[in-house]
Amino acid sequence: MKRSAAPETAFVDPTGDNADAVRALAERVVDRLYAQLFDAADRSPLPADPTIPKGDIPETARDLNAILDDVDTVVRGSMNPAHPGYIGHMDTIPTTVSVLGDLVAASINNNMLSVEMSPVLSELEVALTTAFAERFGLGDDAGGVLTSGGSLANLQALTVARNRAFDAHESGLATDDRQPVLFTSDVAHTSLQKAAMLLGLGTEAVVPVSTTTDSQLRPDALTEAIEQALDRGQRPFCVAATAGTTTTGNIDPLGEIAAIARKHDLWFHVDAAYGGALILSERERDRLAGIDRADSVTFNPQKWCYVAKTCAMVLFGDMAHLTGAFRVDAPYMGEGESVPNLGELGVQGTRHADVLKLWLSLQHLGTDGYAQLIEEGYRLTDYFLAAIDAREFLEVASRPELNLICFRATPDGVPPEQRDDWNLALQEHLLKEADVFLSTPFYRGSQWLRAVLLNPFTEEAVIDHLFDHIDRFECEKRE
Repeated sequence: MKRSAAPETAFVDPTGDNADAVRALAERVVDRLYAQLFDAADRSPLPADPTIPKGDIPETARDLNAILDDVDTVVRGSMNPAHPGYIGHMDTIPTTVSVLGDLVAASINNNMLSVEMSPVLSELEVALTTAFAERFGLGDDAGGVLTSGGSLANLQALTVARNRAFDAHESGLATDDRQPVLFTSDVAHTSLQKAAMLLGLGTEAVVPVSTTTDSQLRPDALTEAIEQALDRGQRPFCVAATAGTTTTGNIDPLGEIAAIARKHDLWFHVDAAYGGALILSERERDRLAGIDRADSVTFNPQKWCYVAKTCAMVLFGDMAHLTGAFRVDAPYMGEGESVPNLGELGVQGTRHADVLKLWLSLQHLGTDGYAQLIEEGYRLTDYFLAAIDAREFLEVASRPELNLICFRATPDGVPPEQRDDWNLALQEHLLKEADVFLSTPFYRGSQWLRAVLLNPFTEEAVIDHLFDHIDRFECEKRE
């Protein structure tokens, strides 16, 4: 195949003829990247006015130096989660080996659609998802598949739940004229509404259940909601609990919800996208009591396990439910002898080999390393909460159960209708003057500030610096 119009380093020659040139190119890219990563603490957590490279498609190859300059511009202008003051979202610096694992996975370019296209990695994914299912206590027949995010994991879990309840795998919902409904808390992740929409149920099929002041689903309200749905002639089929609410970091009472779901013969799903990491800490795992009774679980190692995006999974207590209610065979692919073609079991056909970076991170850190990071997150959370409690003009939205704090200022002399603007101005002040980024969720009718103490390089000094600036801002506004 002629390649004269492409540069010498467009591909790695499998005979090694361009090895020196490719190695030199890789070293230049890595050296430039290191220069950006090693001084990430000196750049803002969130750049104010990033430069966007031209998005045109050139007719001929551009000068390599110009391309690399544009890469530098992209890095400098991007969100900077490596900064110790970037504590606004469930994003942080990834493990080093997960970054390298993505390099390896991209280089070999296996397709996780089938065993023949990813023989080693398919086996590894089955082994690793089974190991996680065992950690969650889902039983001997449990397992799952990796997905490229929690939204797809929730979609797949609800699809299996719907197909089992309505025998809809082949014929759809045409045989049942009752409206399918599922139940979740009124602060659950919006991916559940998206899933219901994609499943043809409509977002209104997701029945919101009221929560406590600490953002936990109320079991008594769940029972009442199910009974009301039955009285309306609807067909309940699933309850989705949350183990780690996105805004406040709370965990629903999983055991009580599981009992209600069993009583009404409903599928019990747990969205543990964030909080699922607690299974790696013996000291904290009991916070997930009851998750072992789930029919399906969503978990995102790309969050509290520090795996480079994307990396999520959906697990099932009985893999027969997944194969029977979801699998669509791909006749153009050979079948594996010991493991199935995972693309036949997931929403995605072609899939990136996310399992490699997950496996490498687990091998490199071990459960001891992860447990320490999780427990340090709780220590910093207590430190952060103590600082809030010491200031009368600050309040929390709930007492968090994870390393996430949702809080706001309610200073004297500021009317309630002006407090949202006051807190938004505080967030902007903290970013510009303190190099600390907090997100600003709108929660229960008010504007809040949110901190996620996830970054392994965030220390007490960062929190002290943050509250010094909060005090300074409050004092300046008061004067």
